[in-house]
Amino acid sequence: MDHEHDTAPDGCAGHDCPRTADFDSAGPAATGRRAFLRTTGLLGAGVATLGLGSGVLAPAPASASAASDPYDVTTVAEGTGSGGRWRPDTESPRFTLVVMPDTQYLFDQDRIHPAPLEASLRYVLDPGDDQNIVFLAHLGDVTQNGLAEEYAAAGPVFEVLDQKNAAYSVIAGNHDVSGDDQRGATPYLDTFNPARFAHSPAYGGSSPDGYNHYHVFRAGGREWLLLGLDWRLSPAGFAWANSVLAAHPSLPAIVTTHEIAYADDSGQAYLSSYGQQLWDGLIKDNDQIFLTLNGHYWPPGSTTLQNTAGNDVHVHITNYQNRYYGGAAMIRTYRFDTDRDTVDVATFSPWIRDLAEDDVNKLASQEIDLTGAVDYFSIPLDFVQRFAKFAPVPPRPPRPAGQMLVRGTLAYWRFDSGNADGSAVADNVVVKDLTGLGNDLVKTTVPGSPGTPLTWSSAFHPDQPGHGSLYFAGQGNPLQGAYLQTVPSAPLNAETFERGYTFEAFFKLPADWDSSQNAWTAMLSRWGMSGEAGKHGGATDPQEPIVTLSLSGDRELQWCVYPLDRTDSSTNWGHELPLDAWWHVAVVNDGTLTKMYVDGCELVRNPSTPAVGLTTLLHSWLLGGYEYAGTINQIFHGYIGDVRVVNRPLKTSQFMNA
Repeated sequence: MDHEHDTAPDGCAGHDCPRTADFDSAGPAATGRRAFLRTTGLLGAGVATLGLGSGVLAPAPASASAASDPYDVTTVAEGTGSGGRWRPDTESPRFTLVVMPDTQYLFDQDRIHPAPLEASLRYVLDPGDDQNIVFLAHLGDVTQNGLAEEYAAAGPVFEVLDQKNAAYSVIAGNHDVSGDDQRGATPYLDTFNPARFAHSPAYGGSSPDGYNHYHVFRAGGREWLLLGLDWRLSPAGFAWANSVLAAHPSLPAIVTTHEIAYADDSGQAYLSSYGQQLWDGLIKDNDQIFLTLNGHYWPPGSTTLQNTAGNDVHVHITNYQNRYYGGAAMIRTYRFDTDRDTVDVATFSPWIRDLAEDDVNKLASQEIDLTGAVDYFSIPLDFVQRFAKFAPVPPRPPRPAGQMLVRGTLAYWRFDSGNADGSAVADNVVVKDLTGLGNDLVKTTVPGSPGTPLTWSSAFHPDQPGHGSLYFAGQGNPLQGAYLQTVPSAPLNAETFERGYTFEAFFKLPADWDSSQNAWTAMLSRWGMSGEAGKHGGATDPQEPIVTLSLSGDRELQWCVYPLDRTDSSTNWGHELPLDAWWHVAVVNDGTLTKMYVDGCELVRNPSTPAVGLTTLLHSWLLGGYEYAGTINQIFHGYIGDVRVVNRPLKTSQFMNA
C-alpha cells in the first residue's frame, strides 16, 4: 500500500503516540513522487469508478481521463430531497453540525473515488430523519497530495452544496498545502476560496490571504460562530482570528482546524505542539470557544480543558482515513439539544449505509456505524450556564399581577412584595389574594419548629410572572415547619368548580429533599377528610384530604381529589422530577375530565373516568400543609412561587408560564 509512515507530534512522549498519514508535517506528502509522476506523464492517466459488490474496484473505461469530467453535479444532486434550497429549521431546539475529517485517500493522484463523499453530501442535504443539519465542516486533507488534478476531481463534488445554498466550510490540511497561511496560491485556494464560500448563507468573511474564514449560522434560536482555520496560522492569521471573535463577542464559537490534539489508544486526547500554540494564542482567553474539532491524527479521542475564565472547552479529534476504504467519507454528527442541555455524537458512513445489502462486503459492514466510546457518546452541556459570561440570558421580566387575572380567576397569590431574601415570614403576615376577592392567606407554625421555618426568597421560575417565592423548611418526622391557609371567610373555601377548573403553581424541590422526611408533602390541599364527606369505595382512604396536590416519595406529582359525582377518588399522576430545578404544574378539568401538565406538557397518567367538580367541607385551603386524620401531618420542603386558581379550563397558551 502506498502511504507514508506513522509519525507523532512533538511532546507525545509518555503517551501512546498518534498516527498521521505523512512523515513530514510541514508540507504535502510525497512531493518527490508527485514531481516524478508529472515528469513521466502518469498523473491523470485514468480514474476509477466504484463498485463494492465483489469487494474489488471496477476499472473505469479506457477513455476516462483527467480531461473529461466524470463528476456531473446534476447527477450528484439527485436524491437530495426538495428541489428548492436547503432550509434547516433555525428555531428548533434540536439541530446538527456535521463534521467530515480527512478524505484524502479518496482523491490520491489517479486513485479517485468520489462516491463516498457524494453520499455524505447527499446525506447533509437530505438526512431522511429529524437531524435538522445546519452546517457541514470539513476538517482538511481533502486530497492526498494537494494536486490540481486531485482538486479537479474533489471540487465539483461540493457543488451540490453550492447549488442548494447549504452552509459549509472546507479548510486546508497538511496534505493540501505546505507552510503557513501566507503561502500564496495553491490548488486548494483555487477550489475553496472566498468567492465560492460567498454562496453559503452562513459565510461571514475570510482573512486577506483567503485561507481562514468564519461563518455565522443560526440554530436553536440563536447565532453561532464557526472559525475555519488553516492548518498553520501565521501571526497575521492569529490576529485575524482573534479580531473575528472580538467582533462577535456574544456568539458561542466552534474552532475547526486540521491539527490541535492527538489521542492515545484509550481515547484520551492531548494538545500537540501546534495545538498548544492555538490554545495559548487563541482559545484559552476567548471564553466564547467551547468546542474545537480537528482531524489529522488517529485514533479519535477527546479531552476537556479549562480556559482562563474557568469554563470547559471540549477538544475533539476525529479521523477515519486509516479505516477501510480510506474512511469512506465517514461523518460525525454533533446533535445539539438545547432542551436537554446535551450534545449527542454519532459516527457513520452514509455511503455504506446506502449500499444495497448484497453490496456490503465483510469489511464495509464493520464501518456502517461506529459505536465505540470514542465515536458514539453524549456531552452534557448547560448552554445557558456555559455561555453566561459572554452571552447572559436576561431573565424574563416580571409581569403585572393584573395581566394574570384572566377571566374566571378566583385566587392569585405571589410572593414578590420586596421582602429581603431569606428573611422570616412574620407570624402575623397576611398574603393578599390579588384578585381582590378576599382569598387571603395567613401563617400557621407547627409548635416547637426550630429556626425560621418559612422565609421569603428571591428565587423564581424563569417563566414565572412574579419574581419571588416562599421557602418552606418543613418535614414530617418529626413534624416541623410552617404553612399558609386561606382565612375562614375566603369564598374559595366553598367553591365546588362544577364547570371545571385550572390550578397552577410554580415550585422547586431543593437538593436536600429527602423522601424519608419529605414524601407526601402537599403544595396545595383542602382541609377535610374524605370520610367526613361521606366518600367510600374503590381506593378511598377515609382519613386523607378531599383535595391535594402532593409529591410522592419518588417525587411524582399527585392530584388526588374527591369529585362531586363520585363516592371514590380520582387521581392524576406525574413522573419523577429531578431535584434542584424549577417546575410549573397545571391541573385542568374541563367539567368532565382532568389533565395534569408539567411545564406545559401533558402527562400520560391522566384518568379517563369522568370527574366533575371538587368536594368541599367549607374549610380552608392550605399552601404547603398536608392534613391527614384531621391533623397536620406533613409540611412542604422547598420553594413555592406564584399560585393561581381559575374556575374554568385554560389552554396551555393561557398558563402563567406561557
